[in-house]
Amino acid sequence: MDRGVPPRVPRQHAVDGRIPLAVVVVDGDGLVSHWSTGARRLFGPGREEAVGRAATDLLPVSGALTGHPYGAGDDGLDGPEDPPGPDGPGGAEDFAGPGLHASLTGRSSYPSAGRARLSEPGRDRIDVLWWAYPMVGPGPEKLIVLAAGAAQFTGGARGGDPSVRTAADGVERITPAFALHTDFPGADELARRLPEILPSMSVTEATRIVSQILELGYPVLEFSHHDRVPVTADWGVPRRTERRARRRAAEAAAAAGHTLDDEARADLAEDLEYAAVRERLEFLNEVSGRIGSSLDLTRTIHEVSAAVVPRFTDVAGTYLREQVVAGEGFPDGPPDATTLWHRVAVEHVDEPGRWDDVVPVGESMPFPEHTPFFRCMTTGDPVLVPRISEQLGTAIASQFEKRDIRPLINGRSMLVVPLKARNVVLGFMILLRHPERDEFNDMDRVTGAELAARAGLVLDNARMYTYQENVAETLQDSMLPQVPARMPGCDTATRYLPGTLLGRVGGDWFDSVKLPGSRVALVVGDVMGHGLNSAAMMGQLRTAVQTMAALDVPPAQLLRNLDDLAQRLGENYLATCLYAVYDPIGHELVIANAGHVPPVLVRAADGRSELLDLPTGAPVGVGGVPFESRRIRVAPGDRLVMCTDGLVEVRGEDIGVGLATLCESAAHPAASMDDACDTIIRALNTRGGRKDDVALLMARLNGIPDESVAVWELSLEPREAARARRLVRGQLRHWGLDAISGTVELLVGEIVANAVQHASGRRAELRLVRAQTLLCELSDEDHTLPVLRDTGPGDESGRGLRVVSSLAWEWGTGRTQDGKTVWFETGLRQ
Repeated sequence: MDRGVPPRVPRQHAVDGRIPLAVVVVDGDGLVSHWSTGARRLFGPGREEAVGRAATDLLPVSGALTGHPYGAGDDGLDGPEDPPGPDGPGGAEDFAGPGLHASLTGRSSYPSAGRARLSEPGRDRIDVLWWAYPMVGPGPEKLIVLAAGAAQFTGGARGGDPSVRTAADGVERITPAFALHTDFPGADELARRLPEILPSMSVTEATRIVSQILELGYPVLEFSHHDRVPVTADWGVPRRTERRARRRAAEAAAAAGHTLDDEARADLAEDLEYAAVRERLEFLNEVSGRIGSSLDLTRTIHEVSAAVVPRFTDVAGTYLREQVVAGEGFPDGPPDATTLWHRVAVEHVDEPGRWDDVVPVGESMPFPEHTPFFRCMTTGDPVLVPRISEQLGTAIASQFEKRDIRPLINGRSMLVVPLKARNVVLGFMILLRHPERDEFNDMDRVTGAELAARAGLVLDNARMYTYQENVAETLQDSMLPQVPARMPGCDTATRYLPGTLLGRVGGDWFDSVKLPGSRVALVVGDVMGHGLNSAAMMGQLRTAVQTMAALDVPPAQLLRNLDDLAQRLGENYLATCLYAVYDPIGHELVIANAGHVPPVLVRAADGRSELLDLPTGAPVGVGGVPFESRRIRVAPGDRLVMCTDGLVEVRGEDIGVGLATLCESAAHPAASMDDACDTIIRALNTRGGRKDDVALLMARLNGIPDESVAVWELSLEPREAARARRLVRGQLRHWGLDAISGTVELLVGEIVANAVQHASGRRAELRLVRAQTLLCELSDEDHTLPVLRDTGPGDESGRGLRVVSSLAWEWGTGRTQDGKTVWFETGLRQ
């Protein structure tokens, strides 16, 4: 702008020109970073097509003329006559006023304005008015272009030239230009409205841009040498064609200072109402596209809050009921004065941190009956407060202990909208506008109610998904055991991967069961199918396996019994299962297979891995198929890998490929068991097409050295209790475990005395096993299991097992093929 030319003072009758504005933001590289809906209507390409492209490819810049940097005449106000374009006057592209190309290419640091006439194949002629503002500062915005269609201001004068219009006193030009903000009292209005049409950005960036635009000049339309009309944007709202002629005449009369008749005023009022309705519909449509991009409840909450700031409101606080935030079921009953509301998001355009200390996110509080928030959440209707008075502000602030919220809310316009789903209030939003901004009105109330209805539906969908996901994960976690990482003679590691993100419950499982004789049962199974039904069946089968394993049922017989159970439960109960029993003292595996993927054994001696060749029976539930066991000798350090078919089987690929990959990855050396499991998962889970659940169990078969095991034969005579105590005392001294000798001697004496008194056989075997703990086992020939008894003050016996239960870490009993075993464990230190 030529600061040497004093700006002309506009006539007092000049009124705001409400123009559908297109907003385009260009970054430092000349690429479009923001392309508004109005830009799409005016120039054609949509936002997805425009953002990221060179601005010179999208905006009317080719053939720009030379002249004044403001795109006006020597006085900074009027533009020159249209020069001939490539096709003569009014040809394909003519420009009144240069500078846009220079601004787009970074060669101009001054604001520029001009008018372009475009003709494109398949489209009517476009007459464009534009204003370009170069931005200076640290932000990415380097140029902001405001553009508008000129056709609504022009008639068909002078041979159809739309750049002029005929008035009563002759032909007048329409030229886009600038006026210093001091020329128009409406500068404050421009400062307030500009952030609403600019792209969403931080408060600092928006303030910087608005201040620069105000300094560079207010956009105006020049109708003559003396009539300048300030521009007010209406976001590109189209007018109805049937009223266009009368509206143009009314606007022209208003611009010329003529008095409007009642019909003209009614036309303008109705047109503005229509434009406002269309504007709000566009806003709701835009908001609907921005929220609900995921089913994550936290992300959805922030999307809802950020969607309304700053375009609809300056501050948005979102509150949700406790059950919604916790991911629980649907809230029970209507809210009342005791209902806790959790503040889950606060979005605003005030100074950073201004709201954080006074209304922190995460705080929970009730709202009393006298507040508009209580009225909103109990009636389910929006509550509009045009201005928060001192009295109301004090009443609201009373809920915030030791924090004065009145400076933040007093004098602001407030709208409280409920977030509802299925006629239940899940929460509400508190919307506040700055005192300088227009108050919320009835149309805003309707807009807010529609916005809240859409947001409530999205939040309810996210809440339901979160609730169902929590239920599924809880169910799955409750059914999958917590396998201990270390057991006597065996270290284990496990992995479970759900087949799909939407269904985290499946029928795959793994388990380990401690057996008599220091043995361990290792189980992997896979119920056919997916979802809750498979998970429920898996829970039944897993419980049955644990029960039969505790009874020391041999592997083949256990699968036989499991097959019978599956058939009794229903026709569709089918599952594969791999059951292995590891004896760390005998260094032996006994394995039976029911239609399952064979396990992999990795030899510690040479690192060689192999698929174990097992008799493969049919899945349990088929019936009529025999099951066989196989005994395999193992060495200390060997690793057993058991998994479900979801890990090795991919649709469209031979399962042999997956089994080969499993063998190769299982043999890969690893620093720990967990690292070894991760290596297998990485090798097999990267292949596309996996849809099934995965259960993986790896066991390192460490064994128990012979020198850590002591065995004695006992006769079931009363004197053997004392002998057993002496033998145990001597062995513990040999192992250097004198500190626990007293406790262990007492416990051994009690179980031996109990066997002497109650067992029907004549011989017993006592065994001590030193591993991570000290395990003591007494086996005899009687199948009757001892049980705890209630004893009275006068009873002479029945207290032995209570002593064992009180002093031992763990204890138990189990049947064997030849009788029973009573065992207990203690620590290696007192």
